[in-house]
Amino acid sequence: MTIGDFTTAKVSGTFGLAYLVRNTIMNVTTQDGQVECFRNVAAHLEPGGCFVIEVIVPELQRLPPGENVRAFSVTPQHLGFDEFDVAAQGLISHHYWVVNGELETFSAPFRYVWPAELDLMARLAGMTLRERWSDWKREPFTSDSRSHISVWQKSP
Repeated sequence: MTIGDFTTAKVSGTFGLAYLVRNTIMNVTTQDGQVECFRNVAAHLEPGGCFVIEVIVPELQRLPPGENVRAFSVTPQHLGFDEFDVAAQGLISHHYWVVNGELETFSAPFRYVWPAELDLMARLAGMTLRERWSDWKREPFTSDSRSHISVWQKSP
């Protein structure tokens, strides 16, 4: 097992598959860092190996003009909203829960990334897009998709 920053961590050997699921790529909060992640993955893939990412498609079209906050969960148990910085492709995800009568909060920064931008990062690292779906059921990716599963393959 290796514990470290997945943009720079090294392990011995090469692999046929590497993956980041549940928006993990967005935890790397700079474009340069995301590019380095792709380069690091490519360095650890065997020729023909695949890199799989599951990530949201930012719902910026749902932001009213001049607004930068969008609620994604409003229930008696949880309030969640994203605060967007459109110019920097950043967002801070805020969460609020009431647990045993006490308010618990959590906020985390992210950098959202578009599918075409990920494709370019992959190309810079020597990989090409093999497949893209909107979900794990392999439904087609469309302009209305709220997420995507993308598979890039390292050149042989």
